[in-house]
Amino acid sequence: MTVAKFCGRLVLIWLLTTPAHADPAFDALVAAYPDFLAGYDDKDLIWKDGTRMPLSAGRGDKSFEQMLDNPDILDQFATPYPLGGELKVPAVNEDPGRVRYEKFFLKMYGDCRKGEVAKRLAPVAWMPQRHGGTLHVTNVNGVNARLADAVKELQTLPADMTRYLVPSSGTYNCRSIANTNRLSVHAFGAAIDINDKFSDYWEWSKAKDGKIAWKNRIPAAIGEIFERHGFIWGAKWYHVDSMHFEYRPELIALAQAGWPRK
Repeated sequence: MTVAKFCGRLVLIWLLTTPAHADPAFDALVAAYPDFLAGYDDKDLIWKDGTRMPLSAGRGDKSFEQMLDNPDILDQFATPYPLGGELKVPAVNEDPGRVRYEKFFLKMYGDCRKGEVAKRLAPVAWMPQRHGGTLHVTNVNGVNARLADAVKELQTLPADMTRYLVPSSGTYNCRSIANTNRLSVHAFGAAIDINDKFSDYWEWSKAKDGKIAWKNRIPAAIGEIFERHGFIWGAKWYHVDSMHFEYRPELIALAQAGWPRK
């Protein structure tokens, strides 16, 4: 193939995978997972192996529960992630990152029910200076390296912060989210729970009428460190899960860019 033909083919590929109108959310998604994603057009997310996933099912407005149970890729960006250490009580159903298009995560990380995730787990020394032991997370997208980098920073925190971090309450676990059929991010090896003794979880504090009393006892400094390495924090959800951190660098990148623009 001549250079001219090769360049012409690249231009054609670019035209076919570039939407008429760029979208910051999808730009961030593609940039966050360069080993897997090639781009997107006006209809589909395009994987490097040629797989296409619809960006939106085109069903119009959905309720919060509909987004949780039957989301599309666009729904994952319905609620912007609030970056930084200034925590406030989230509005009702303000759960940035809790909506997940499961097919996207299954394709990227594998299906734990088929043994695909376990073979990609890698060890990470958890707070080794504070005797935290060893955890295992996926090596896909370098999650193990990102967690190891977070550990280096977490170990610089004052000694009295150790109680929130050690022992960890776990990483990989091939399970569904409690009371649902949706796989937990722990099932993909891309999440960590810190010490549940000092954590708050919405199911534990839900009143009989279903109302949730949001509460968090984890110091914001811990959350900020995780965020710097691509992990979102469940303390920033109305359905609070303050021990929980999951690798979602696209949401962090959008927050850093100030998206959505006011």
